[in-house]
Amino acid sequence: MKILTVKIPSTVELDESELLLILASKLYEKGKLSLGQAAELAGFSKRAFAEILGRYGVSVFNYSADDLDRDLENAKNYSV
Repeated sequence: MKILTVKIPSTVELDESELLLILASKLYEKGKLSLGQAAELAGFSKRAFAEILGRYGVSVFNYSADDLDRDLENAKNYSV
């Protein structure tokens, strides 16, 4: 585990827990952390963190556009 010290300007009115949420959300969005890892970093359960992600414009379905296109194409070619 790494320890990071960040100096935030006093004009930024965010507390430590909100900064951790922003960091965890961004790392999850970029695929650097799993949902569970990001939730743990932010100090929430996976369920609570998944619900909070929307506030930061992050989809809980961390799915790339290419993956979605490929799955849609596969679904079109699927016959029952």
